[in-house]
Amino acid sequence: MVWSIAMNLSSMVFLCLFSFSCLLGFLLMISLDFSYYIEWEIMTLNSSSLEMTLILDWMSLLFLAFVSFISAMVMFYSGGYMAGDGNMDRFMYLVLGFVGSMVFLIISPNLVSILLGWDGLGLVSYVLVIYYQNEKSAGAGMLTALSNRVGDVAILISIALMFDMGGWGFIFYSDSGHMSGVSGLVVLVILAGMTKSAQIPFSAWLPAAMAAPTPVSALVHSSTLVTAGVYLLIRFSPALVGWGQSVLFVLAGLTMFMAGLGANFETDLKKIIALSTLSQLGVMMYILSMGYYKLAFFHLLTHALFKALLFMCAGSVIHSVGGTQDIRAMGGLIYVMPLSVTSMNLANLALCGTPFLAGFYSKDLILEVAFSSLLNEACFWLLVLATGLTVCYTFRLIYYTVSGDFNLAGLSCVGDEDSIMTWPMVTLGLGAVMGGAFLSWLVFPSPWMICLPWGLKLLALVVSLIGGFIGYILNMMVESYRLSSLSNYTVVVFVGSMWFMPFLSTYGVSNFVLKLSQHYHQGGDSGWLEYYGAQGAYRGFEVSSGFLQLAQDNSVKIYMVMYVLWLILIGVVLL
Repeated sequence: MVWSIAMNLSSMVFLCLFSFSCLLGFLLMISLDFSYYIEWEIMTLNSSSLEMTLILDWMSLLFLAFVSFISAMVMFYSGGYMAGDGNMDRFMYLVLGFVGSMVFLIISPNLVSILLGWDGLGLVSYVLVIYYQNEKSAGAGMLTALSNRVGDVAILISIALMFDMGGWGFIFYSDSGHMSGVSGLVVLVILAGMTKSAQIPFSAWLPAAMAAPTPVSALVHSSTLVTAGVYLLIRFSPALVGWGQSVLFVLAGLTMFMAGLGANFETDLKKIIALSTLSQLGVMMYILSMGYYKLAFFHLLTHALFKALLFMCAGSVIHSVGGTQDIRAMGGLIYVMPLSVTSMNLANLALCGTPFLAGFYSKDLILEVAFSSLLNEACFWLLVLATGLTVCYTFRLIYYTVSGDFNLAGLSCVGDEDSIMTWPMVTLGLGAVMGGAFLSWLVFPSPWMICLPWGLKLLALVVSLIGGFIGYILNMMVESYRLSSLSNYTVVVFVGSMWFMPFLSTYGVSNFVLKLSQHYHQGGDSGWLEYYGAQGAYRGFEVSSGFLQLAQDNSVKIYMVMYVLWLILIGVVLL
């Protein structure tokens, strides 16, 4: 067995043991209703103590168990997907660094210590996005890094503002009474969460990050990086009051609607799944801004199970069909890849909220709680339309990959023979079936009684059925559908490009930031700073050393000239 596969196996075993330990700790914490808060004081500055802190409560331990389990499956899966890569060890170490940063972020209840994991995620994600060293990956990595730096700056300013509170342990201050005393702190934390979780107007980087290898996408879009912003806001949830909460509510609704609409016009397999992640992040932020942080956390965990499975299945399909990601080039894969395609459809149905799969327990509860809350008309219909669009693009994806003729006539090696890639998919498939029920018993041990009229009770089911019917039927009528798309080309381009958000994001960076930095470089680094800085000092030292060299040549003429100049200087002074 080669070293890279052995490294995958050892990493998987370690992460599985760590996940099992965290799960046992979670059961202990939630049954006894207590938590551990560990603190080391590093220094004290103006009565503000800088501490290194860790928190081990039911929420952090349960999230750690899920992150470790999914990471273990991704590490094992990478042994098959990245088997032909020349830098396998480098990739494994980067993924382990990524997981370590997320673990550190989860157990940090202090803004100073949380910044280490927060920045670690941003740095390692940039390196992983540019892993395939080409121009497209470099552009996607730069967009990802610059978008996330906005949130990093917001965290840094929040640290400066929290200095007035006498400490940075936000667990003790995260309620409306304390946070409202510091102007702008809650808004900055919301801004940081929005950038990391790619809410409008920072949504462009998430589909662009698909330039990373597929195992990284499975990890990023399920339980790490994009969920970091949601997790931070869950921890700050008692302070989410006022107009900041209202703005987050509206932007989250627009995000899930925009992502669902854009996925129906996308043809790249990985980008469709990325847009579905963006839509589900909008759902989490939507219910979180309404004050139901446990529901947001519940959906975050169930979503992690089936989204990791969905990306693994997509990676298996892409790996088998020669690297193509265009769904129009696929079709009839159920006959040649039964295990991968069955697992993909299982994950798709869980994403749609099909009864008794993992996504049903969280999505149905979120919809019913939202329907029974005080929503205005626009936000209500945004949630309903986003639900229908999710089922619509899911059945569109099922049609293109499962139904129809086999369009890959030149490829005869398509299959599920790689057991290193299929075993993690089977394991996560069990999680996508049973994970929702298991979590609902643990997170909500006492049942909720939600009374709704028949119309609202059946609305989610009716909208899902209509969305699935439209998504399947429209794409069966391929020719008429394409002709109608061409006749409305402007609308299709606008909707399919996420409302021109990638263009606006990169346009602002390229036309303002990069040009400003170019002028600064020409006038500063290569101009005045160069003339009076390093090059000026070099020329000054060169001239001075020339005079010193003349003085040290022991020439009588030099000494006579210096003697005469000395006498003239003395004469001028005396006169």
